[in-house]
Amino acid sequence: MKTDIEIAQEARLIPIREVAAAYGIAEDDLELYGKYKAKITDELWNEIKDRPDGKLVLVTAINPTPAGEGKTTTSIGLGEAFAKMGKKAMLALREPSLGPCFGIKGGAAGGGYAQVVPMEDLNLHFTGDFHAITSANNLLAALLDNHIQQGNALRIDTRQVVWKRCVDMNDRALRNIVVGLGSKADGVVREDHFVITVASEIMAILCLAEDMEDLKERLGRIIVAYNYNGEPVTAAQLEAVGAMAALLKDALKPNLIQTLEHSGALVHGGPFANIAHGCNSVRATKTALKLADIVITEAGFGADLGAEKFLDIKCRMAGLKPDAVVLVATVRALKYNGGVPKDQLSEENLEALKKGICNLEKHIENLQKYGVPVVVTLNSFLTDTEREYQFIRDFCEERGCEFALSEVWAKGGEGGVALAEKVLKTLETKESHYCPIYPLDMKLEDKIDTIAREIYGADKVTYSPAAKKTLQNLAGLGFGGLPVCMAKTQYSLSDDPTKLGRPSGFTVNVRDVYVSAGAGFVVAITGAIMTMPGLPKKPAANGIDVDADGRITGLF
Repeated sequence: MKTDIEIAQEARLIPIREVAAAYGIAEDDLELYGKYKAKITDELWNEIKDRPDGKLVLVTAINPTPAGEGKTTTSIGLGEAFAKMGKKAMLALREPSLGPCFGIKGGAAGGGYAQVVPMEDLNLHFTGDFHAITSANNLLAALLDNHIQQGNALRIDTRQVVWKRCVDMNDRALRNIVVGLGSKADGVVREDHFVITVASEIMAILCLAEDMEDLKERLGRIIVAYNYNGEPVTAAQLEAVGAMAALLKDALKPNLIQTLEHSGALVHGGPFANIAHGCNSVRATKTALKLADIVITEAGFGADLGAEKFLDIKCRMAGLKPDAVVLVATVRALKYNGGVPKDQLSEENLEALKKGICNLEKHIENLQKYGVPVVVTLNSFLTDTEREYQFIRDFCEERGCEFALSEVWAKGGEGGVALAEKVLKTLETKESHYCPIYPLDMKLEDKIDTIAREIYGADKVTYSPAAKKTLQNLAGLGFGGLPVCMAKTQYSLSDDPTKLGRPSGFTVNVRDVYVSAGAGFVVAITGAIMTMPGLPKKPAANGIDVDADGRITGLF
């Protein structure tokens, strides 16, 4: 069986100019990065911004398991299927982080015959967006420390510096560090920290900004520290905005690539959903909606994280109204939720399936609370049985959801036609009544409580003393009206990754809270979630290589 990278390397790509032309994009509206990648110019948006929007379809999933779900693969295969049916469809996806690529998760180009290409470029440096974000983030950190060193006119309390440096790599040794060691000329000694680039507030800002003016306004609102009076100190006060914006000028533009079947994909931005808001850029999504009749986008990890943030943060801020949601699962993952060990998932087990399907049930219920029609799809495996399929099909249809099998990994667009037909039927016959799960005028604690109870199924929420104090301070500073971005494990509906299925009777523990004032949300950190991941015992990097001809192996 061919690997994903082998399939991608053997594919025949067409020039990105030809992909763009199919959507009415002229060559003058492209900034080319070689033959097969391009950025979309600012001028194109000005030409198309008054066009009517196409239909917006969100692809999300159950909680991820070692058995695999295939959310990105499904998204790409669905886009290919619509193209095969003669529909003008476009993908709006996230860029992958180098950390997971070299760690445990792998890349984000899809899989099998449902991939976006060039796969190696996308999973490595791509067009440099993440490098630009890293540089802007660390420029702000350098300016902050330099301000303190050069007399500290803003009276920054070095015990209350909240801006962290970042790097796009899993590196646990950088979570907690000390800077400024050495002589007096080497800076002020203080504790510092690193986050992974996809958790940087600048990543969130880039993905939520409408244009350069909006980007600069958001950058200026970033809180880097607090002064001795407890007042916030911002990036604007450090006079950092112009330089950061210059670094982000090109990164703000969406990237256009193609699927294996040559349909278009705007791939732009990539905040993690377990520690950030988990959606591609607003700019890419809005551009796609003007260029295509149907836009397929995705949100990271399970629906309790990515979809919740897509619906409560991104859609609300950007004025987007999703028309349908595709919820991805696999028979194997549902059996895993039912207690079957990973090495026994190939065996038919209806009892385990009946036990584990409660995870899917909870995600269906959650999505229906937002008023958006739901289509459930199963990524098929050779070991699945008809009896297992029939049980899940009946289960979904009893709950008012359309259901379809997906075979896009093995068959590309052809394997997604059945799913595309069900999505099309939903778009044509079911009206979306999208509404966020909580109002913005609700207290921050009540927003957190609503998400924990309504989406996760928790009995209650507890707060560390520090988190409680911070929530009070943020309300006093005028941030009480912002939405909440929950940082939580992706592996469970609870904040404990070992609780599979549909846990009940549990408490969500909020240990820390901070405001991302530029992005426009308050982050609540639960459980043991880390904003700087570590590498596993055997990192994926150990299996990646390049030969004398420049051919890369081991990426997935």
